[in-house]
Amino acid sequence: MRLTMMSKGHQATTAPAAPRLYLVTPVVDDAAAFADDLSAALDAGDVAAVLLRLAPADEHVLINRIKALGTVVQGKGVALLLDGHADLAARTDADGAHLTGIDAFNAALSTLKPQRIAGCGGLTTRHDAMSAAEAGTDYVMFGEPDSAGRRPAFDAVLERVAWWAEVFQVPCVGYAASFDEFEALANARADFIVVGDLVWSDARGAAAAIGAIAQRLAVAEPVQ
Repeated sequence: MRLTMMSKGHQATTAPAAPRLYLVTPVVDDAAAFADDLSAALDAGDVAAVLLRLAPADEHVLINRIKALGTVVQGKGVALLLDGHADLAARTDADGAHLTGIDAFNAALSTLKPQRIAGCGGLTTRHDAMSAAEAGTDYVMFGEPDSAGRRPAFDAVLERVAWWAEVFQVPCVGYAASFDEFEALANARADFIVVGDLVWSDARGAAAAIGAIAQRLAVAEPVQ
């Protein structure tokens, strides 16, 4: 298992490390058509984990998609996480799953732990985030859009990331919705930063976009 991929990126006694990337895929319905783009994206920057989003399908089709793309992702030493579908993680040798909301996280926890990564997002309150940490989440995510596409104000996301980094050892994933947000999240000491729809829709291609982001993060100066 690649649990170490999601380990804490900074320690109080050393200079904070540059955050690693957490790549969220588009909703995938054709694994074969997506595999080459995914492979190129993974080669373009320091990606710690891929969150695989799957179009609805029957279980057999979902398993085949996961296994096909798992070969691409895990072959590069990157952790493969499923967006939901915690029950399929073990059956497909995925590294874990990401659950949205504290209730979904708690319901899936026994299915994933201790062998697999259990991550939690959709945490609208500090209390929910702390509850996830106490229950054993491997990371918390802040700033992602909800099912309607709404997300918190970015200043609020930065405040939440900075608070978490200051107080907790559980890794924090910050969601970047634009290129201008990456350096700010790095400065707030996010351990990982999401790259998602903005790179897949970039006219330069996802690999070029991730390469540009990696350059930005290399010169970011985290707050000490």
